[in-house]
Amino acid sequence: MTTAALPFPPPAELLEQLRRARRVLCISHVNPDGDAYGSLLAMVWILRALGKEATPAMDAVTTGEFAFLPGIAEVIAPAAVAPVYDLVVCLDASSPDRMGAAWRAEIQATPLAVIDHHRTNTLFGAVNWVESACAATCQMLLYLAQALDVPVAGPLATCLLTGLVTDTLGFRTSNTSAEVLEAAMVLQRSGVSVAEIAGQTVGRMPLTTLRLWGRVLQSVEFAEGVLWATVRLADLAAVGAGADEAKISSILATVAEAEMSAVFTEKLGESGQPQVECSFRAKPGFNVADLAFSFGGGGHAPAAGCTVDGTLTEMIPLIVGRLQEERRRQSGRIQA
Repeated sequence: MTTAALPFPPPAELLEQLRRARRVLCISHVNPDGDAYGSLLAMVWILRALGKEATPAMDAVTTGEFAFLPGIAEVIAPAAVAPVYDLVVCLDASSPDRMGAAWRAEIQATPLAVIDHHRTNTLFGAVNWVESACAATCQMLLYLAQALDVPVAGPLATCLLTGLVTDTLGFRTSNTSAEVLEAAMVLQRSGVSVAEIAGQTVGRMPLTTLRLWGRVLQSVEFAEGVLWATVRLADLAAVGAGADEAKISSILATVAEAEMSAVFTEKLGESGQPQVECSFRAKPGFNVADLAFSFGGGGHAPAAGCTVDGTLTEMIPLIVGRLQEERRRQSGRIQA
């Protein structure tokens, strides 16, 4: 297919790099979601269809609800990454730190191609293909497969549709455009079921997540159009392994009175220092990506995040104040 016929054509330089490469390492971001795993594995399937040797890697392999994805058992841990590749492809990550430990010093001299849909991407690759108008990196990879004349079916289609379904929360987010729905139709026609993938991902959760909600929702606070909740280390320890605190952000985003929301999760850094992982959501017309970027994170206007050093006691008042300030400023712009 000619790239001119595609809604978002990949750059010629990227196509040339992929055609020339023989051994490719594919990496996605820490705390992976459906688009991270979907785009990582889809890239591997595309490259293998072109006769390349492709290896997927992650900072930590925690498959959870994505264990059904074809090829996920082949994802390697950082310790297995070696300087034997002639190209690294980074997927769905807005900055190099988002690759975590998989971005080892030994491979950082290897040419790097970045494929991402986050508007806050720092363009850190030798080649960068960033399309913020796409709802998922998997949407971009559909166009990449078409540009490379790779048949979109089977395992590839399953991985691509998983990214589309999960990043749009089942085609409910504000960036679910006509192009997104057309991409989903292409994938569904290949024989992959939207209903089955939704049932495996956005329509499914472990009991530990429900128990975590029961603890965390008691912490919800609301002021000046901003809603927030706190996830403490003790909450995660009490419910046991397998809880997904990320889904709480989607719950808070549905509250009618809140124009912006946040989930603050207590973490410990590599050296044991206190950190707070922040997950932001915004109603249509509002933007939390710039705030996340100012704290070293990234994302999209309606959904973004960052991780900051400090305790919950220190960071929550600071960040909630910034969210309220942003809501007031953006409300004035919208009303004007």
